[in-house]
Amino acid sequence: MLDYTREIQALTELAARPQALDDLLDRALAALGEILPYDLAAVLELEGEALSVRAARGALASPAVRRHRLQLDAYPTIRRALETRRPVALLEHDHASAEGDPYDGLLDLPQGHACMVVPLFAGERDLGVITLDRTECGPYPNQAVALAGVYGQIVGLAILYARQTRLLDDWRGRLEEHNRLLAREAGWVDDPGALLEASEAPAMVRLCRQARQVAPTDVPVLIRGETGTGKELLAQAIHGWSHRRGRPFVKLNCAAIPQALIESELFGHVKGAFTGAGQARPGRFLTANGGTLLLDEIGDLPLEAQAKLLRVLQSGTFEPVGSDQTVKVDVRILAATHVDLEAAVRAGRFREDLFYRLEVFPLQIVPLRDRLGDVPTLARQILADIAQRAGRGPWSLPEATLAVLRRRAWPGNIRQLRNALERATILRGSGALRPEDVEQGGERALPAPVAGEAPETLEAVTRRHIEAVLRRTGGRLYGPDGAAAILGLKPSTLQSRMKKLGIDRGEAASQTGSP
Repeated sequence: MLDYTREIQALTELAARPQALDDLLDRALAALGEILPYDLAAVLELEGEALSVRAARGALASPAVRRHRLQLDAYPTIRRALETRRPVALLEHDHASAEGDPYDGLLDLPQGHACMVVPLFAGERDLGVITLDRTECGPYPNQAVALAGVYGQIVGLAILYARQTRLLDDWRGRLEEHNRLLAREAGWVDDPGALLEASEAPAMVRLCRQARQVAPTDVPVLIRGETGTGKELLAQAIHGWSHRRGRPFVKLNCAAIPQALIESELFGHVKGAFTGAGQARPGRFLTANGGTLLLDEIGDLPLEAQAKLLRVLQSGTFEPVGSDQTVKVDVRILAATHVDLEAAVRAGRFREDLFYRLEVFPLQIVPLRDRLGDVPTLARQILADIAQRAGRGPWSLPEATLAVLRRRAWPGNIRQLRNALERATILRGSGALRPEDVEQGGERALPAPVAGEAPETLEAVTRRHIEAVLRRTGGRLYGPDGAAAILGLKPSTLQSRMKKLGIDRGEAASQTGSP
């Protein structure tokens, strides 16, 4: 006696493999043949009001049968099987009715031959039918009809699973393309590591070597450097060099989120957790699960959120805001800051235990003024990015223009360089950028040192450059035309630097002279 349980279990396992749907259908029909004799068994998929053969097996399974289509309205017996969700064994008077046999005109079957219709469904969805036909006369017995119904349920679930998988694959492809475009708009570089490794500055060569060493691990990395030096770019490179490169790369600027919402942004919240929480949100940790989370400006993270972050680093678990359910995640943490975290620890603004958890492998990015030899490479890459993103250009950089760029102090680092080139490309739609193009917005090149003169200190050069920009803006720091935007700095960073250099905004604005 055939082991029906074993056959059904084997079919169930095959049904969990949507890529093997055709194998499943063929195997299901073959298995049915072991217990229910037939000369033709076919699976017909329902598409709207039409049924089309998806698989066929048996002595009568001709090419014409495999191409067969029929309209559901013409076959009330098939519709009844779908509506009742029960197999129907046709009797002799059914063949004599107006609807006839589904294969009339294709097969020469005798009146009263054995015939069965098995509905395929999943939940509320009608998916099609299995038809069984024999050239011998006489109905299928009740036991055979019941067993065919079990097989039909398995096949129905498999078809639905395959359809949903195809739909998910389609949406996944669209989502990946959408994310790729968003990432480019947000500043993601296709190959951030290549851009970093193009530098010949010894400090950058050493930095890239260390980053490659730590990238394959899962330890936290603390990236330090002045504003605009490319800390996010380095984080992208570490993610790209790691085994997580195919997984999400998510970032959060801790300084850009209101303190009251930072925990919700990081850990998510449940519906109704606070006023305005109309629906649940997953948070950045769940979004980055399996991948990498960059916490930019980590020094601005509130103390309450620091305690929760420490727990995630230690155990990989947290509770969303308003929930008592523990969530476990697998996320690699990269943190970036331009502030002195040691000083923040001493001042009580940053947890000492969190600092030591983050500083397992610190990386320091050198400012642009200490690697001015990289300016031509960076400038050309920035111009290429602008051309691709804006559909303008292309532009070239003559040696005279490069000389101006190389003489800058660049207190705003790469961000300031990008801002200068963005303005230059607006002034000149394409072609060679001239020295005067990159001197706009109060960012004129610093004069070359006179032969025999002792070069100025970097502090003096930076002070003079900031004062020149303040003169041009009339002492205004904020806004798109303010000194902070021109220098590529945050207003708070510029104020801190002015205080350190002893620059009075009012005095600088009232001075005469050119930069």
